[in-house]
Amino acid sequence: MSDIETTTVSEEGFGCNSQVGDFDMSIDATGETGPDPNSALVATYASCFLPAFRVGGQQRGEDDLGKIQIDSSADLDDDDDLTAIRFDIHVAADLSDEELDEIVERAEDICHVHSALREGLHADITVHGNAF
Repeated sequence: MSDIETTTVSEEGFGCNSQVGDFDMSIDATGETGPDPNSALVATYASCFLPAFRVGGQQRGEDDLGKIQIDSSADLDDDDDLTAIRFDIHVAADLSDEELDEIVERAEDICHVHSALREGLHADITVHGNAF
């Protein structure tokens, strides 16, 4: 038995509806009826990295990072394949660049999506402390 099972259905066109546990998710290759797969991947990556960043902070003794926001951007080649992903992370806590870099390193080890992507596509990450 698999650890993760999903069902994805397309009745017509390029839009797909996926059942992920108790949740429905719509993705459309054309971006007309939902996010396109590349956008969904970038959002999923950020959605995994943000809690990993919090855990990385806790491992360093920073239990209250406050609000965290990840602004993601990505580049596509002429075939619409992802060639680069960037995270611009804004953190409410007032931490030094060194402390933030240590948390990023821990988050990279914790984030499952980060581990799953080929090394050349890992996010380039910038973190901004005391951002709010």
